Amino acid sequence: MIMSEYAIEVENLCVSYKSLKSYSIKKHLLLGKKSKAEVCQAVQNVSFKVKKGEILGIVGKNGSGKSTMLRAIAGIFAPNSGTVDLHGHSISLLAIGVGFKTELSGRDNIILSAMLLGFTKEQIAEKMEQIIEFSELGAYIDAPVRTYSSGMHSKLAFSITAVLETDIILIDEVLSVGDAHFKKKSYKKMKELITDKDRTVVIVSHDRKTIADLCDKVLWIHEGKLVRFGPTDEVLDAYEEFMK
Repeated sequence: MIMSEYAIEVENLCVSYKSLKSYSIKKHLLLGKKSKAEVCQAVQNVSFKVKKGEILGIVGKNGSGKSTMLRAIAGIFAPNSGTVDLHGHSISLLAIGVGFKTELSGRDNIILSAMLLGFTKEQIAEKMEQIIEFSELGAYIDAPVRTYSSGMHSKLAFSITAVLETDIILIDEVLSVGDAHFKKKSYKKMKELITDKDRTVVIVSHDRKTIADLCDKVLWIHEGKLVRFGPTDEVLDAYEEFMK
């Protein structure tokens, strides 16, 4: 069997969801009026390919569909139409508020997250202390995740992905969260991870330096549609000119 040179192939991806318009609770309860559901086209016919070992940056203003697309690639959201082909590669998503059971401890969430990524109990046990040490959570590792700050949450999420090292890593703004020391540490670790020519990374970030320093190519989406896809400097310059 011939292996594909691509780690990710997205073709005509469409993701939509329904949102309820604001309505009067009184009218709804007393008069039985039904609320209308608006369909939001979050991602519209987006196609692109990422070669094995490439680092792709995704830019766009808030609400443009970046996070929705990452979740579709990760398999969290089902596309309404179109396809996502990962060619059998293992994948992990780094994003605040995704993937953790808040009533469980940090330690239990490490085990659960690793099992969902396909790691065995033996592999998890072998990596457990390394993950905890990298997270710098100390005794809080055995506290419920619902008690964590956003910074602690991001430390745990990043540590799991950084130590377990899947074939494809999707990062949704997590590098910009946390204290200055951990930002520097996680940025250094991410640079180490992506030097592996077999690892593919997709980064969503509003920080130009992060995208410019780490990414081979950039995809710019606006209101769910692909605007431009190509070399980092070219797309970043065009995007920043548009944002002015």
